[in-house]
Amino acid sequence: MNFIEELRWRGMLHDVMPGTEEQLNREMTAGYIGFDPTASSLHIGNLATIMLLVHFQRAGHKPFALVGGATGMIGDPSFKAAERSFLSEETLLYNQEGIRKQLESFLDFDCGAHSAELVNNYDWFKGIGFLQFLRDAGKYLSVNYMMAKDSVKKRLETGISFTEFSYQLLQGYDFYWLYKNKGVRLQMGGSDQWGNITTGTELIRRKEGDEEGFFKAFALTTPLITKSDGTKFGKSEGGNVWLDPAFTTPYEFYQFWINQADLDCHRLLRVFTLLPKEAIEALESQHAEAPHLRIMQKALAEEVTTRVHSARDYQLAVKASEVLFGKATLDTLRTIAADEFETIFDGVPQTEISRADWDSCPNVTELLATTTRGEVYASKGEARRAIQQHAVSINKVKVTGSEQALAEFDLLQDRFVLISKGKKNHLLKIN
Repeated sequence: MNFIEELRWRGMLHDVMPGTEEQLNREMTAGYIGFDPTASSLHIGNLATIMLLVHFQRAGHKPFALVGGATGMIGDPSFKAAERSFLSEETLLYNQEGIRKQLESFLDFDCGAHSAELVNNYDWFKGIGFLQFLRDAGKYLSVNYMMAKDSVKKRLETGISFTEFSYQLLQGYDFYWLYKNKGVRLQMGGSDQWGNITTGTELIRRKEGDEEGFFKAFALTTPLITKSDGTKFGKSEGGNVWLDPAFTTPYEFYQFWINQADLDCHRLLRVFTLLPKEAIEALESQHAEAPHLRIMQKALAEEVTTRVHSARDYQLAVKASEVLFGKATLDTLRTIAADEFETIFDGVPQTEISRADWDSCPNVTELLATTTRGEVYASKGEARRAIQQHAVSINKVKVTGSEQALAEFDLLQDRFVLISKGKKNHLLKIN
């Protein structure tokens, strides 16, 4: 199966310039996608285009990832309601380094002729003067051509600065420079980038000319991902779902995927995983027979969390879900290593008490109210009522009496106690 066929069955092909498939079948081709360094991390909105590069390389072609150090100083106006704020050069450099590290976890940069390469358009734009750029690029594209782009027309109603208007010319010049200096023949991106990408193919055509029936540059886009209800995909209650664990923890990342709707999972499995067609169809059949088992969601969450983070992060996320929301038992808690507690219980209310306080505490009611300074239950009376209503567990073991001695309960890793108040959790640390 070639690259275009792979994209077609996965539903990842939106627009493609005539002749693209023939070019890719004819020879190993260099292609690129640009990434805007407006943050130090990419998010899952970028993940579909990253997967384009992954499939491109797996099909035997050479991928380039362009980090827009120059164009990031301006901001792409495509389908934006207002102009973006400018970022400092120092911020852009910091963001570029973060993105570079993330891309290196997806692409193979040491596999011979089709090794991936990272490039930064600031490296060539920094040496080009304004007048030179007007001569080398501006004279080849008319204002009429640039204004006809949908991304520009939508902004004319609210106003667009010359800076943003020039963005498509800068992106077009990126393609031209890569064509001349790196032999790049194809630019790819999201469907909202079609106008900018075809500006590049047009600039190459006008500057380089085309032989009879032979195009020198090509374009391909993938559909933007939306949910089955029509809303934008890739957002959680807290905003973007980031690839950097400092912004979105592996547990939160896992939870995002495991909570996807059944109707969305068919497409998400095709776009965001490398599972073959037969495996995905098998998952769909199994899921249809037992939807309550959430087979598609579990496969999706495992594949994406492991690829973006690691197998260990995925396993910890699953364990955390079992502990916080599932049917975990005392035996499950005993399998959690000491250095995993902080990760699994990140975000769970926590209280620290001394070893002496634990040893001298006479019973569970005192622990829940007095020893923990009212942070678990405000009073002993409230704690007793909760115990009588069978609403309290310690280390997943139900508390049966308000006078139970603490000796009846284990200390996990000799210093942790998990208190469950109904569906809410509270972690106790013994120091």
